[in-house]
Amino acid sequence: MDAPVRSLVLWIPDWPVVALTRDPTAGVAPDEPVAVLEANAVVACSPAARAEGVRRGLRRRDAQARCPRLRVVAADPVRDSRMFEPVVARVEELAPGVQPIRPGLCALRARGPARYYGGEVPAAHTLIAGLADLGFADVRAGIADGPFTAEQAARTSPAGDVRAVPAGEAAAFLAPLPTSVLGEPSLVELLARLGVHTLGEFAALDAKRVLDRFGPQGARLHDLAGGRDSRPVEPRTPPPELTREVSFEPPLGLVDQVAFGIRVAAEEFIAGLGAVGLVCTELRVELDVDLGTGSERVWLHPGSFDAAGVVDRVRWQVQALGEGLGESAEPGGGISRVRIIPEAVDAASHHQPAIFGAGTEERVHHTLSRVQAMLGHRGVLTPAVGGGRWLAERQVLVPWGDRVVLAKERARPWPGHLTAPLPGTVFPQSRPVGVVDAAGAPVAIDDRGGLSAPPAVLLRERPCEIVAWAGPWPVSERGWDTARARRAHRFQLVDAEQIAWLVVHEAGAWSIEGRYD
Repeated sequence: MDAPVRSLVLWIPDWPVVALTRDPTAGVAPDEPVAVLEANAVVACSPAARAEGVRRGLRRRDAQARCPRLRVVAADPVRDSRMFEPVVARVEELAPGVQPIRPGLCALRARGPARYYGGEVPAAHTLIAGLADLGFADVRAGIADGPFTAEQAARTSPAGDVRAVPAGEAAAFLAPLPTSVLGEPSLVELLARLGVHTLGEFAALDAKRVLDRFGPQGARLHDLAGGRDSRPVEPRTPPPELTREVSFEPPLGLVDQVAFGIRVAAEEFIAGLGAVGLVCTELRVELDVDLGTGSERVWLHPGSFDAAGVVDRVRWQVQALGEGLGESAEPGGGISRVRIIPEAVDAASHHQPAIFGAGTEERVHHTLSRVQAMLGHRGVLTPAVGGGRWLAERQVLVPWGDRVVLAKERARPWPGHLTAPLPGTVFPQSRPVGVVDAAGAPVAIDDRGGLSAPPAVLLRERPCEIVAWAGPWPVSERGWDTARARRAHRFQLVDAEQIAWLVVHEAGAWSIEGRYD
């Protein structure tokens, strides 16, 4: 067995809560009582919640009983990992060779930083100070033989301080700790039945008997309990820096100026992706404004972005930021910084052109993208069908290349919605018409859906005889809200010119909603 490697571990307590408070989209204040739950149990809580008696492992109901104003948030491993990335990057700047163990916890070999900073403890304090510059006030460090022992040292160290276990004393340090720190609940429960409650008691058991009884996993944990952690620190390979950022001093107020200023960065952005065999399929653009509120948006692409496509998205986002920027930096202020980030990437081999020329879809994409570049983001729209009871709200137009986001999902039940076949032409605004009976009197509908007389004539630009009709089909919305309640009846009419219409009777008036082409 290899000898344990002298290791340095950095730990930020309650990282899920820390990540939540540092996420600007979450809207959680650092002093707010917050608990992060997974499987209906508390996995992390804020200091304010802990002061009210909330603890890890509590069920949701018990935690809320102890702190009625507790804010409960579901665990999000993706957010935890994303917010931990700047921490790892900062540590790598000060001491290369970092191994992220999990969000909130990372390790590195102590030998290199100790030589550079004049000792193990000074190196740990330097790393803690570097993270304090990022706003992390409670960072704890542990130094010991092996990552496991160093982690336990970090967990028992005071807030913002370092605990160093001298070389060769790992077993003595671990001996009084409970077996629960091994992170194996089934083994801990079994050891408790055997009267073994501390790591020292577990390490005192015969190694061969432990192997026979608990298998290889139990033998590995037995070595950890005895301070024989032979696992090496495996530094990660830092990901390539793909983000590009351009700052403008003084801030720019004209859209064309911003677009021109970002061109070189856009070309470097695409070249950097290409150097590692990637293309960008989703692009995040962040705009900082000198005066006022900035803008952040994720842009999609049907294929993959090129430099011109990146510049176009920046241009469109600046245009959408406010009309004031089109002429002058006042009153909202000019653009002071543009940041372009690859939100999603794909292998470049998946986007290579065909050997025997471009296919039909690629030519269509190329043409529509060029038209969109000339006309603007909403210059080319593609249709999508959404949910709802009325045809106009089911017709959704999405800019070319954007993800379809429906305000009303089609899969939900929509009582009263029109079933197939649907009209080929839907009018954005209903067109008023008249429907009269054979005597020329307007056709009315009572509360029960009964007609005063059969429809006979459709009054549009000129009267036209109705040769066939079907209905009514009632549509009722928001009956509980007198201000927004709607009650109407639909009909299908065919006139003498063999044109089929979808007409609506609402509030005593008739209108055309669509035409069957």
